[in-house]
Amino acid sequence: MITREEIRETLLKLFEAETGEPLESLDDDQNMAEQLGLDSVDMVSLIMQRERHFKIRLSHEELASAVQVGQLLEIVEQKVNAPKEAAPSGDGPSQKIAA
Repeated sequence: MITREEIRETLLKLFEAETGEPLESLDDDQNMAEQLGLDSVDMVSLIMQRERHFKIRLSHEELASAVQVGQLLEIVEQKVNAPKEAAPSGDGPSQKIAA
């Protein structure tokens, strides 16, 4: 299980790498566009980096609702810590359809 603070630290590093500027912290109430100065190109790049790093997919609705850092942390935390669906193993009994 990945904690919210571990996700916050990773996001902080991704933000710094994208903007080229050091950030002291990421507070939950910070607006990503207004207070962090991220434009739409920065956001797209960061989305792709987050998805790759955490091995998750974020929907358009989730992204649209994540205006503040805390909202994004919540979404990523839920996705990262969600139970993984079991893939079919093929070990179960096979069913044959009679012709």
